[in-house]
Amino acid sequence: DEEEDYMSDLFLKQDVRPGLPMARRVKEAIQKEEKQKEANEKNRQKSIKEEEKERRDLVLKSALGNENKGFTLLQKMGYKSGQALGKSGEGIVEPIPLNIKTGRSGIGHEELKKRKAEEKLENYRQKLHMKKQANEQAADQFRVRFKNKQEERKMEGDLRKSQKACQQLDMQKDIDVPKESWYWLEPEPEDKKDEEDKEQEFTISDLSVSEKLHLLTAYLRQEHFYCVWCGTTYEGSEDLSSNCPGDTAADHD
Repeated sequence: DEEEDYMSDLFLKQDVRPGLPMARRVKEAIQKEEKQKEANEKNRQKSIKEEEKERRDLVLKSALGNENKGFTLLQKMGYKSGQALGKSGEGIVEPIPLNIKTGRSGIGHEELKKRKAEEKLENYRQKLHMKKQANEQAADQFRVRFKNKQEERKMEGDLRKSQKACQQLDMQKDIDVPKESWYWLEPEPEDKKDEEDKEQEFTISDLSVSEKLHLLTAYLRQEHFYCVWCGTTYEGSEDLSSNCPGDTAADHD
């Protein structure tokens, strides 16, 4: 029979799944292709580097003979093949392996690359550390701001309570006008204030909540012998000083 092309449709349509019997012509075509590949590989001209590597590996795999001057000198000093170096045999048995440089880079290039990689890694670690510190600092600042806001809200509540108590105690003594306008709870604004009131309001706004609370607490203790923290009106200054823990919230905690 005339030999057919193994790349023709007749061969390509053959079922060559594992476990099925292979047609003789298909099997022969595959074997022929494999042989052709092997022949091409053998006939392929090797590069200079490949030839150098093969020769080097061949020499390194072969043991040293008597023609080697260094080996001859070792034998004269009592060395035997396969024996470890040293007087007590504590040295190496195999020669130190060669580290063949095949690249075109200069001497020290690998060390430079290694040093740059280490510097890059160190910079990356420093950036991570700085980012972590920044996140921790931001979290601490948030906690401080949140705590300050809570304390400020608490002081505002204590100030309103003190203003209410001051208004009641002043009115019990027939005091119609507070010593300071902010000593009492501010009424809902009905009419526009004149320029003098606006200037006074501006001056009052310069005081912080804690300063207002401190001044008002001192006024209640001196004028009415009243402690806003105890919620008690004492009989006099001596009774107040002897029975009241102090004039701040911290003293009463």
